[in-house]
Amino acid sequence: MNAEPDRRRYDSLRRATQARETRVEIAVAARRLFVSQGWAATTVREVAREAGVSVPTVYAAYGNKAGLTRALADAADLSADVPRMLETLEASAADPGRQLAAMAAYDRRLFERAGDVIALVREAARTEPELAAAYREGRGQGDRTRELVFSSWPDGVLRRGLDVRSAVDVYAALCNIDVYTTLTVERGWSPDRVERWWSEALARELLR
Repeated sequence: MNAEPDRRRYDSLRRATQARETRVEIAVAARRLFVSQGWAATTVREVAREAGVSVPTVYAAYGNKAGLTRALADAADLSADVPRMLETLEASAADPGRQLAAMAAYDRRLFERAGDVIALVREAARTEPELAAAYREGRGQGDRTRELVFSSWPDGVLRRGLDVRSAVDVYAALCNIDVYTTLTVERGWSPDRVERWWSEALARELLR
């Protein structure tokens, strides 16, 4: 039996695995530097040195610094477990209060696990049009999710005087990275406490 095809197949898998590991190492190094010294002050050369790879390797993996930052932002959404939120939203379609709690729980996970990434994307967006567009898209996607949920509720669920657009605005004013940071960093709240308060405040402000 000729083992050559099998060896080539496993060599291919090994190279693919090594490439993924390299991408992860670069991303971890970039996140560490972006957070510690700021996005604008961090160069691709520094990221490469921190990750222990060459500068061309960074460009080959992510294109440029903006591409690397966008990849970090995409990973942030995954880290917050979007499928978990969607599963709860579907399972609690008849319970608006529980749906609000599911969305608040997602935001808590997102800010707890990747708040630093969100902050650095917002910083970078001031000078990078590509990242400004990515930041707006991320905010817009959140708004669209809430609009979809709120629109599914029967008449009479929202507080008197609130339409769906206004309800989305109220949600955005309560559940955002700045409020989360103020409460957890400046005021010493635990993430659990923030999530409970958000759930209660959303129900109080949005539901009749």
